[in-house]
Amino acid sequence: MATAQTIEIVKATVPVLEEHGTTITTVFYKNMFAAHPELLDIFNETNQKLGRQQTALATTVLAAAKHLDHLEVLLPEVTGISHKHRALQILPEHYPIVGKYLLGAIKEVLGDAANDDIMNAWTEAYDEIANVFIQLEKTMYKKEMWEGFAKFEVIEKTAAATDIAAFTVVPVNSEQNIDLSKLNLTAGQYITVKTDPKDSDHLALRHYSLYSANTDKGIHFAVKRDNRDQYHGLVSNYLHDDLQVGDTILLSAPAGDFALNQELMTQNDIPLVLISAGVGITPILSMLEAQVTTNPQRPIIWVYACQNQHHHAFKHQVDQCLASAENVQQHIFYFDEGQILDNALIATLPKPADVYVCGSMGFMESIINGLTGLDHSVDSVHYEPFGPKMSLELKAG
Repeated sequence: MATAQTIEIVKATVPVLEEHGTTITTVFYKNMFAAHPELLDIFNETNQKLGRQQTALATTVLAAAKHLDHLEVLLPEVTGISHKHRALQILPEHYPIVGKYLLGAIKEVLGDAANDDIMNAWTEAYDEIANVFIQLEKTMYKKEMWEGFAKFEVIEKTAAATDIAAFTVVPVNSEQNIDLSKLNLTAGQYITVKTDPKDSDHLALRHYSLYSANTDKGIHFAVKRDNRDQYHGLVSNYLHDDLQVGDTILLSAPAGDFALNQELMTQNDIPLVLISAGVGITPILSMLEAQVTTNPQRPIIWVYACQNQHHHAFKHQVDQCLASAENVQQHIFYFDEGQILDNALIATLPKPADVYVCGSMGFMESIINGLTGLDHSVDSVHYEPFGPKMSLELKAG
C-alpha cells in the first residue's frame, strides 16, 4: 500500500493528468519504442496511429491516480486489461521498462513542475499499480488453457459477410498436447493471433472474438478486413487474402471477461438483450448460441445493425439459433436504407434487462450512453468494444 504522503501527492496531480495525460502517453510510447523496438511486436500499430492506445493508457493512469488509496474499485477495468496482457504474453519483466519510460514522459512533459517529491511519489505509485497487474496476471497464466502461442491448422474458411471471414482451426500435434474435447471456452472470449506480415518489420498480434464456444469441430473465430480511411490492416488483410485451408497459424489461449451472467441464463424473468453492429456480432453470436443451448425459454431481444444485407454477418447461424428460442424479438437495421439504431429502439427495451453490447467505439458510446440515460443500471450493461477498452471509460463509466 502506498504511503499517505504518496497518495496525497499523486491525487494532487489529477488536474495535471486531465490536461496533459494524452501528451504524456504519446511521449511515453515514442520514447519506449525508440529504445525498445522489439516491443512493437506486441502493440497494435493501428491503435497507435489512431491514438486509441494513448487515450486508453492516459485514462488508466488517471483512474489509478484518482483511486490510488482504493485500487480495488478499478478491479473490473484492471481485470479486462490483464486478460489482454495475458493473451499478448506480457510478463513481469515488461513492467519496469514501461515504468521507466512512463515516469520519464511525465518528467519530460511537465518539466520543472515535476519536482523530486512528485517524481518520487509517482515512482512508488507506479510500483503499486504494476504489482496489482502482475499478481492478477500471475493467476491468469496459471489458468491458461495452453502455454504461450501454439500452432493451429485452418480446416475451414468461409465468408460470414462481404468483409468478414470466419475461420475454424484445430491444434497441430505439439508439445502443448491440446485436446479440443477438454477445452472449456466461454461465450464472449477472444483468441490472439501472432503473425509475421510481409509488409512490416515486426511481428503483429491481434485479438479476434470467438463466434462459437463449441469446440466439437475446432476453435471458431472471425476477422473483419480492416481498411479504415488510409489504414491498411496488416493482420486482417493477411488473414483474408493469404491464410487458406491447410495453412497453420499461431494462437494464444482464449481470454476475456466479456461473458454472460451464468445465474441469469437459467431463469426467465429478466430478458437477455443482445446488441451489436458489424463484426461486433461475433462474440454476441456466441452468447446467443450459449443461451439457447442452456435455456431456450428465456426471453431474448436481438438487435443488429450493419451497412446493408451484404454486410449482414452470420445471418444463417443467427436465424438458426433464434429459431431454437421460444420467446424472441428481432430488430435489424441497415444503414444504407436509412435505418438508424437510436434511442427510439433503446427506449422500448424492458427494465430490468441483462444487456450485452459490442461494436465500434462510436457505436459503443452511443448505445451505452443511451441505455444509462434511460435509467438502465450500469451493472446490467456489459460491453466489449474493438480497441483498448479504457479509451471508453471516461465517457461510459
